[in-house]
Amino acid sequence: MIHHYVMIKLKQFSGKEEKLEKVDELKNRLESLPPVIKEIKYFEVGQNISESERAADLILISRFNSLDDLEAYRIHPDHKKVLTLISEYAEKVTAVDFEK
Repeated sequence: MIHHYVMIKLKQFSGKEEKLEKVDELKNRLESLPPVIKEIKYFEVGQNISESERAADLILISRFNSLDDLEAYRIHPDHKKVLTLISEYAEKVTAVDFEK
């Protein structure tokens, strides 16, 4: 099983409320992917509740049967649309893929 973890730290916006709106939008867009991408075996999106400056704002935890399935997810058109939004909103994105 391939585990795919992604942490997203958003840019500073005009205020906390706008940033929370962007977090909610990304979370909802990410959560729309499992029904349309059959290769996803597990998918969870979590919103940070810590006030720490070093904390990411969102985490994605997903699992795939193989690296080929992970690649199919990465190149899927619906995933690419979400990636465009992430690149617009994110200050930093960190990912880890491992096999277990």
